[in-house]
Amino acid sequence: KTAALIVAAGRGSRATRGDRRPKQYVAIGGGPVLGHTLMAFPPFADAIQVVIHPDDAESYADVLAWVEKRLPPAAFAKILPPVPGGATRQQSVLCGLEALAANGSEQIPSHVLIHDAARPCLVDEWVDRVFEAAVRSGAAIFALPVAGTIKRVGPDHVIQETVPREHLWEAQTPQVFRRELLLEAYAKREGFQATDEAQLVERLGHKVTVVPGSPINLKIATKEDLRLAEQALKALPKPKLENRLHPFADDDLWR
Repeated sequence: KTAALIVAAGRGSRATRGDRRPKQYVAIGGGPVLGHTLMAFPPFADAIQVVIHPDDAESYADVLAWVEKRLPPAAFAKILPPVPGGATRQQSVLCGLEALAANGSEQIPSHVLIHDAARPCLVDEWVDRVFEAAVRSGAAIFALPVAGTIKRVGPDHVIQETVPREHLWEAQTPQVFRRELLLEAYAKREGFQATDEAQLVERLGHKVTVVPGSPINLKIATKEDLRLAEQALKALPKPKLENRLHPFADDDLWR
């Protein structure tokens, strides 16, 4: 069993000036950002758990209505009832993991994919590569090698140093982990506030495989990102809902 855990509890508003909705509910490419994100995962996950802000139940219901019109019934049925998130990303992911465990032992996944709701520009091949790497190593993430010149800047906006970019990568999502490994990482975090789940797994001393990502897999943070994502969605291939590509595939569900 595998599960996709979509983190959608954030309140980010930089991308939505003049629009009171969080960015994951803003419309691009004919549908909500979160709707496009959800459409990417039925080919890969046996269950899809979304973690939302408690105040967003109505907005999320609108997203589900949009998605339901575009997915086959068997694919749409994989989307579990949403659960409320916590005050931080880490707390929200933990809420999602606990909800997956509460569904019964037969539904508890062996691997969990974690993805940002505000990354709607995905291609099947990318998700497949991350899954395959995680099956081999237990933990894998999408990431991009840093291409620009990196400066460390002080609070006075003065450059302190130029940081060598060799071996530097920018982490993205999806990130896929063996569920037991991820739970151990959370249990041993001891108040540590990580910026992504891979950092928690790294603290265990477990190796995390990096799968080369794509600049198209952008995380929407500004209005400019919304415009870029809308153009990317027009150019990217649509999810192949008739196939399940990752190693846990059950093709009977898609015949």
